[in-house]
Amino acid sequence: MAPATLAAVPAATALATLRPGDAVEGVFACTRKDRLAARTGAPYLALELRDATATMPARLFRDADLQGGRFDAGELVAVSGRVVRFREQTQIELARIERATGEIDPTAFLPVAYRDLDELDGFLEHLAREVADQGYRALLDDLLADGAFRARFRLAAATRAGHHAYLGGLLEHTVAVATLAQELALGHPRLNSDLLMCAAIVHDIGKTREFTYGASIEVSEEGRLLGHVQIGLRLVRERAGGRLDEGRLLALEHCVLCHHGADAAPGGRFASVEALALWRLNSLDAAVKGALEHGLDARGSR
Repeated sequence: MAPATLAAVPAATALATLRPGDAVEGVFACTRKDRLAARTGAPYLALELRDATATMPARLFRDADLQGGRFDAGELVAVSGRVVRFREQTQIELARIERATGEIDPTAFLPVAYRDLDELDGFLEHLAREVADQGYRALLDDLLADGAFRARFRLAAATRAGHHAYLGGLLEHTVAVATLAQELALGHPRLNSDLLMCAAIVHDIGKTREFTYGASIEVSEEGRLLGHVQIGLRLVRERAGGRLDEGRLLALEHCVLCHHGADAAPGGRFASVEALALWRLNSLDAAVKGALEHGLDARGSR
């Protein structure tokens, strides 16, 4: 049997709404796959399926090895079966499972920001308009006018498993850091507020190319080899074009380079107060969000 395409599979009922006795047919993310043996010695598959609403265990007893060869953990799978209650646990007893192929909408399988993304987009544009320096403003205007970049920025997570580890997380984190930067600049007029605000908005733009999205959030090849800081530095310089003189461009790049701390800088020292401020503000939002999501003892990924 050929792999099912997403277009050929009926839309799945949200896992969070399923109850014992419900029929299940649709596409889900398979986040766990174990081959086990029943008491009779016959093999079966113990699985975990996920959509954007919940995760649910599943079991496949019929032709376990044959059907198990049609997909791997971490892939999207097309399934059919029925919800049952077994040992006080709700699970899906599967009749069929195979790899799903075709166009993928990650929002159907991955967690999404609770905050309204249109509202966050509006906040981002408002914050960018607060930048008066013509060069920095031109750089931001160019980024925000790029529809493809804007779509990637809106989709991206901030991390895979740390703070803001969900679709839209990068936009939410960026708006938070830029808002903190705006407030800090009001209290410290000697800061170069345009540099700090521009840096706050672009400091994580490398994350638009660091991750891929499907059944799970994974690291792209570019992200694995370079990381989001180096990708971000490349994007900033590409976008700067003739909009910024070399001095202001270097000042912005230094902020991006050091937003995880001065260790990344030559000599291990901040070259500007704005770079120091961005590091602190970025760390503050990441730490608070990480604690809210994972507890006070958790240390969120950067």
